Amino acid sequence: MEDSNGVATLQILYKNIGKYRDYSHYKRDADWQAALRGHLYREIRNNRNFKRIGLAIYALQDYKEEVKPRKEEKQRMHSFVEGVCLELGNLEKFATYTADPSAVFRDGIPLDHLATLKEVPQFTYPEIINEVKRIDVVWFNMKGLMFPKKVFEVVDSIGTLSDALNRSSQLIAFNVDFFILGPKEHFSKFEQKISLEPYTNFRDKYKFKSYDDIVNYYEKAVVYNVARKGFI
Repeated sequence: MEDSNGVATLQILYKNIGKYRDYSHYKRDADWQAALRGHLYREIRNNRNFKRIGLAIYALQDYKEEVKPRKEEKQRMHSFVEGVCLELGNLEKFATYTADPSAVFRDGIPLDHLATLKEVPQFTYPEIINEVKRIDVVWFNMKGLMFPKKVFEVVDSIGTLSDALNRSSQLIAFNVDFFILGPKEHFSKFEQKISLEPYTNFRDKYKFKSYDDIVNYYEKAVVYNVARKGFI
């Protein structure tokens, strides 16, 4: 964590722990990763050395967390919400992808440190894959053949709504839920837009969630999971 300015995701800890501790006696990656997490959780439970500041984000105990972005800070809020979606997708045991890997979630953590996929799986025609690559966040099922299950488009400006709807609609033939995330003031425009062709034919697949909705849900999930790790 010191090498990462005091804060790191589990993915980064897994990637770099070999520099400091030998886990070669474990036969499977899942076993040594569980051992690492167990050590981390015990230290946090005993209020030593580390603390948890996200679903899979940890920091040194004296680390001062970055203030959450305001809705008016469009660029920061956009990448923050993308990071929230990636963290929640990982929690729900999906494989996660983002079109913005170099964007920063919070505390200097790039989205690339949260997404578990670097590329979109080749689940269909290349023309559709090329559009899916541009979606802000996609959750894919982990078991069996990988298909998209939920997609998230962050619409911080109403002028980007049409492009967001068009990208996600390329997946209409698949069993996918479409989420549009934005300021609550955008809801009426969203409703108006999906009442028009061609979206009205599949409007039930679209859901609008405000920034407050998704961030509040995330923060509650963090609190619950921190408490759960200390209990069981």
